[in-house]
Amino acid sequence: MQMPFCPKLWDRSAATTPAQAGNVVINGTVVVANHFGLSAPGRSTTLRLFSGTQVDHETRKGRLSAEAALRGGKKSKHGKASTTTYQVTFLVDADFGTPGAVAVKNGNRSDQFFLRHVRLDLAEDRSVHFDCNSWVYPSKKTSSDRLFFINTSYLPGKTPEALRLLREEELRKLRGDGRGERKEWERVYDFDYYNDLGNPEKDDDHVRPVLGGTMAHPYPRRCRTGRPLSKADGVTETRRHKLINLDYYIPPDERFSPGKLAEVLAMGVQAVTHFVVPEARAIFHGDVVNFKSLDQLRGDLYSKPPQPAADGRVMDELKSAVPSHKTYKQVAKMVKDTPVKFPIPQVIQHDKDAWRSDEEFAREMLAGLNPVVIKRLEAFPLKNSTITPEHIKSQLEGLTIEQAVHEKRMYILDHHDYLMPYLRRINTLGVCIYASRTLLFLKNDGALKPVAIELSLPGDGATAGGEDISRVFVPASRGTEAHLWLLAKTHVSVNDSGYHQLISHWLLTHATVEPFIIAARRQLSAMHPIHKLLEPHFKDNMQINTLARSILLSAGGLLERTMYPGKYAMQMSSDIYANWRFTDQSLPNDLIKRGMASKDERARGGVSLHIQDYPYAVDGLDVWLAIEGWVRSYCSHFYHTDGAVAGDAELQAWWDDVRHVGHGDRRGDAACWLELDTVGHLAESLTTLIWVASALHAAVNFGQYGYAGFPPNRPTRCRRFVPLPGSPEMAQLEADPERFFLEAVTDRFTATLGLALIEVLSNHTSDEVYLGQRATSKWTDEGEVLLLLDRFRHELRQVEKKVEERNRDPLLKNRRGPATVPYTLLYPDVDGHDKGITGKGIPNSVSI
Repeated sequence: MQMPFCPKLWDRSAATTPAQAGNVVINGTVVVANHFGLSAPGRSTTLRLFSGTQVDHETRKGRLSAEAALRGGKKSKHGKASTTTYQVTFLVDADFGTPGAVAVKNGNRSDQFFLRHVRLDLAEDRSVHFDCNSWVYPSKKTSSDRLFFINTSYLPGKTPEALRLLREEELRKLRGDGRGERKEWERVYDFDYYNDLGNPEKDDDHVRPVLGGTMAHPYPRRCRTGRPLSKADGVTETRRHKLINLDYYIPPDERFSPGKLAEVLAMGVQAVTHFVVPEARAIFHGDVVNFKSLDQLRGDLYSKPPQPAADGRVMDELKSAVPSHKTYKQVAKMVKDTPVKFPIPQVIQHDKDAWRSDEEFAREMLAGLNPVVIKRLEAFPLKNSTITPEHIKSQLEGLTIEQAVHEKRMYILDHHDYLMPYLRRINTLGVCIYASRTLLFLKNDGALKPVAIELSLPGDGATAGGEDISRVFVPASRGTEAHLWLLAKTHVSVNDSGYHQLISHWLLTHATVEPFIIAARRQLSAMHPIHKLLEPHFKDNMQINTLARSILLSAGGLLERTMYPGKYAMQMSSDIYANWRFTDQSLPNDLIKRGMASKDERARGGVSLHIQDYPYAVDGLDVWLAIEGWVRSYCSHFYHTDGAVAGDAELQAWWDDVRHVGHGDRRGDAACWLELDTVGHLAESLTTLIWVASALHAAVNFGQYGYAGFPPNRPTRCRRFVPLPGSPEMAQLEADPERFFLEAVTDRFTATLGLALIEVLSNHTSDEVYLGQRATSKWTDEGEVLLLLDRFRHELRQVEKKVEERNRDPLLKNRRGPATVPYTLLYPDVDGHDKGITGKGIPNSVSI
């Protein structure tokens, strides 16, 4: 869209400053978020306008106005955000043209401010809008003004001449030179390896390999900080090791808003306090290691204790870490207003024992928090497996195993091959872990049932050929066999919990998305239509990933403390990333690869599901098609030919950065990527990226507390192997099965710590922007694009109706299951604004 210059463009009657002869006045408003503890912008903060239509032939940039200072400062509200609105008036030549960019100079001595937007009022009810949503640091630190472009989209070749050089210069600044340690105020995006996980200066047990850049340890890249390397090994980036660490570099535009920072800190304090209070009670009563019974577990975790709202030690730690005293006070108030108890998780709200059932165990593979691993069994017997037809033939509703496989009714949850190389090392860490294979049968009523579980350990060298040592368990409902069956299912759940948190959640959403963000900031101008399309799907990802590396994934971090792989967790995720393909991440391709669907051009989404009542896939395909329709129509609006895609220099530079640097360790696999040489390939690649950042992340993240909030349902570690016949352990199991179970699963300290973690991860924050929403209606001035977005929202609302109808259908057994938990994780909630643990809603981005 071009911006024609009109001599009568300016509304002189609205001017608050009288125009001189030959000049016109432009009035505008500047909206700044209220940031706790930081100085507000004052008269020392000034703005200048660049013309988007008239070129200064000396600079080859748009004509530049004189500086204009902010005036006033009235408290206001924009959505839920507390803001301050300022006035500004520019005096420009009559032939200045239409503004195309604004340069903001923060004259504060030391404090930054968060600029939401700038609006310039023109004649005949027209306005020019600059959607900023960025931190602006003092010019004394940055040595330059902060530049923002208008909300009009331009492909590189269609950029107005007055903005072309500004566009190129801005991208060069964002790419930086790859040298030096990054400063808080710098907006520089560069790639680096995961060399910040270890702490070699502490001891050898805290040494971790560098991930990324080698065939031995491939990994996606993260954002470079340039911090000094450890003197202990010369490769590990140094950092502070503390409970609440906010001392790290993130480009300012990627940081939480002030309100979200306070909210996340409050959730963190509450979660840690939720952990501290039960543990303090346990120490007082002498129940330090184990819960004595399931009743005690439920009572200690979910009943409201007469305790303070936050632990004093935690608040003291927070006070020294937050950026200001006002932020601390804001967090303290949020904490005080929230009761200190874990909410009762959905999986035990209606029936405290439904989680034990085989049907619920199997249903959660289709509709639980990790529904992306189950595969169809395509051949039997399994390679190197001890499961035989004798184990399962009586459970197949009259079919032979060959018939069941042929009719696509046999499925497998396979946690075997990737685990076996690590089991010897993992089991030296004080845990008792098997590799597992679980076979399942699709019954006539559409529900799955487990028919056999194989638990394996590496051979000890005494067996012939060093073969695995395996045991097979089959369903049982009474006596010792039932207790053994429950323990076998528990070991499977432990495997699946580790894979879920480490792979399905962290690697396949958080880690793999970050390189796309870094590359986009480096190569796509803020004016580029694809940048505008992807912008909401990048929100807060880099901030939350940096927090994760600091608190969860680092040596001795929460993930190593709570999940069974321990210090081998990230190395294991590197091994799995070695086979990652971006093309496999599209939902249809993923379902086909796992054998859960077959390609069928006549079917919805081009695939035909083999389990009709597969809630994740059924709802997911509806969401996928809605995203795909929106993305295809958006791309077609800007690219009218395949040649326009192939000839877009910024787009191709972005894709090269993603493939050859950000995911450079996967560049040798030709099947990993589509070439961006057609509109169709572009739309498919963007649909996949948006699906991963929004819907896939929602499906594997926001159900965590609902299912894993009751630790026995999703334990993260096992401390005892399944007892052997005639052993003292078998006698203990037979004497007191519940006590043996509680001594086998995660100890109370680790379980409570893990519960505190997933409570935070399962929360929606108040500034969440959901799929189909935008933070502001002024994100673009393209009327047709806004109509396309309205159509997308309409499609998502239709998805919501379908989800509600399916959840009411009693014939769809997997929609609720024995635990009566309706499947809502892919309910878009386009108009919803609920915060907290809701178990529904698809945020635009990997934001927590």
